[in-house]
Amino acid sequence: MNYEHTQTGYLIIVVLIALVLLFGSILSATGFEPIIFAIMLLSLLILISFTTLKVMIDENYLRIKFGYGIFRKSFPLSKVVSARTVRNHWYYGWGIRLWLWPKMLIFNVSGLDAVEIRMENGKIYRIGTDEPKELESAILQAVR
Repeated sequence: MNYEHTQTGYLIIVVLIALVLLFGSILSATGFEPIIFAIMLLSLLILISFTTLKVMIDENYLRIKFGYGIFRKSFPLSKVVSARTVRNHWYYGWGIRLWLWPKMLIFNVSGLDAVEIRMENGKIYRIGTDEPKELESAILQAVR
């Protein structure tokens, strides 16, 4: 079973555009300062990294990739014990988050829907998606 879906984080894109405008106005008002420019460029590159979340499932792995691929993770399907649709709390946030209670790692770019996977070693991961039932079904089919 092959599955591939990309979710776009539109709010992150709006924030990115607002930051570009803000940084542009700061640079035009203060003149070109290399350190300010470097900080702004780094901030923009990090934000661009989280504009999309691509989820792929092949015969052996569930893979996720943020944006252009600097942040990515692979899960061997042979180690996945369960998958279920969940709804994240709003305060779990977006991006890559380590949540301590319950202990889990969250990958999300938009919305509150996610699929929670549990691994053989007891680790819990939540993968944000705008099509949770389809992703859950794809994971369960691939694990079988």
